[in-house]
Amino acid sequence: GRRVVFLKQLESGLLLVSGPFKVNGVPLRRVNQAYVIATETKVDISSVKVPENVNDAYFKHKSSKSSKSKFFAEGEKEKNVVSDARKADQKSVDDALLAVVKGTNGLREYLGARFSLTNGQYPHAMAF
Repeated sequence: GRRVVFLKQLESGLLLVSGPFKVNGVPLRRVNQAYVIATETKVDISSVKVPENVNDAYFKHKSSKSSKSKFFAEGEKEKNVVSDARKADQKSVDDALLAVVKGTNGLREYLGARFSLTNGQYPHAMAF
């Protein structure tokens, strides 16, 4: 897994997190609380302004109403392209987060490191 910074809780109950993208490759993303292990590491994100348009509707996929004949047709696959608005939102959040990360000793290395559990390791029995 990846270590990320919690930004806010969305109306649906999902958590809005970010890497920042330059540190560990995690973009602005919604995550279910069941897949998150909270740690004791605290980061002051009061200077990070999350754009107002980043909500549950922001992450909704565009429905591609296609029939089976279109599904099996070759060469007509649409590529997922990141919009310029999303790139701008990611950049604005990342710039503010990177400033906070650089100001905290060892946080960049901590966020960049991978995390995993093996057999016999139980997160509820650990202290992070």
